[in-house]
Amino acid sequence: MKSNIRLLPAILSSALSVLILTAATAAPVDPAHIGLQLYSLRNQLTADVPGTLAEIKSWGITNVELAGTYNLTPEQFKAQLDARGLNAFSGHFPYDRLRDDVEGVARDAQTLGLKYVGCAWIPHDDGRPFDEKTLREAIAVFNAAGEALAKHGLSFFYHVHGYEFQPCPDGTLFDVLMRETNPKFVNFQMDVFWIVHPGQDPVKLLKKYGKRWQLMHVKGMRDSTPTGLLTGHSAVTNDVALGTGKIDYPPILQAARKAGVKWYVIEDESPSSEQQIPQSYHYLETLP
Repeated sequence: MKSNIRLLPAILSSALSVLILTAATAAPVDPAHIGLQLYSLRNQLTADVPGTLAEIKSWGITNVELAGTYNLTPEQFKAQLDARGLNAFSGHFPYDRLRDDVEGVARDAQTLGLKYVGCAWIPHDDGRPFDEKTLREAIAVFNAAGEALAKHGLSFFYHVHGYEFQPCPDGTLFDVLMRETNPKFVNFQMDVFWIVHPGQDPVKLLKKYGKRWQLMHVKGMRDSTPTGLLTGHSAVTNDVALGTGKIDYPPILQAARKAGVKWYVIEDESPSSEQQIPQSYHYLETLP
């Protein structure tokens, strides 16, 4: 008995070491917080909402992020999701609606059962550049929309698209966006493809801005994809399944977990999205 007692500290120390090691090597992505951006299947949903949602459920996916309701009212689309046991936790809404009709956005978001309301594009091009003036207009819109949505229990975020990394005297326009939006009301969604595409480092940005990153779009990038461009839609032809291509995801996902990212959203804009989405989902589910 005495020898067993003498061994107790060593046993406890060993058990503690195992717990620490397990925590340190825990899977970076909680399977319960993996979702799919429905824009990935925009053509299929336009043609057949019930059939496409059933296909998503057959892949084992239960959480979805919205980008429109495909010619249905929010009430009708919510009924289609409920019928298939799909949870819509987040949705993207147009910039103009967030600026001009934020209360209407809040009503639609609540009808759909969303927790997060996002904006994925700051209008520019067609003769209007993305410059500091355009950015500061967006900052005002985001701060106002975020505060208004918070009153309805909704969390606002902006989805980064790559063009924000233009240089300015204080770093980049993205740094200005982070610095001058109110952290109480404005969070961010990192799209890893659109961070890597203009030559930025996702891990460094996750460390720098921490909890401002609440959600993440995850997609693979073809090995031959050129980087350094600030605009364009190369994801349409250069998306590949997670675990393939040029983006090394394990260190990014580990940094995301440490930063406090809550949702990992598969987005696949390629013509092969139906084949690649299940592969990407399996990759996230089984990543050690």
